[in-house]
Amino acid sequence: MFIGEYNHSIDEKGRLAVPAKFRAELEDGAVVTRGLDNCLFLYTQQEWNILAPRIAQLPIHQANSRAFSRLMLSGAMDVQVDKQGRIIVPDYLRSYAKLKKKVVIAGLYNRLEVWDEAIWADYKMHTEEESGDIAEQLGELGV
Repeated sequence: MFIGEYNHSIDEKGRLAVPAKFRAELEDGAVVTRGLDNCLFLYTQQEWNILAPRIAQLPIHQANSRAFSRLMLSGAMDVQVDKQGRIIVPDYLRSYAKLKKKVVIAGLYNRLEVWDEAIWADYKMHTEEESGDIAEQLGELGV
């Protein structure tokens, strides 16, 4: 289970240190892909093996399904945690998420999200301001 918020740096070669407490869960491999809201999603290989077939089964005749499949599946890259606990984030994914030097890694139960620090700060501030409305809408869903 991934939880928490961690500040890290990404170097010019795209190497990103994974929080130490999560490295063991990723040692069998991981997949990083385009996420939503200008971030990247990082899944364990096991979690990706559950999610990817579900995405692939989306109806190809629906434009939104095709778009989502393309976003997630074509953007995916297998990554390995090196001996220093880092993964290499490919250029195209760093560009997609606008990652600069400082990043935030956020644990969201079954995935990690990788955010540019400034984008994360703006997103979090907006979400916190709207938290009452968000909670009310989720209440209607039984959450």
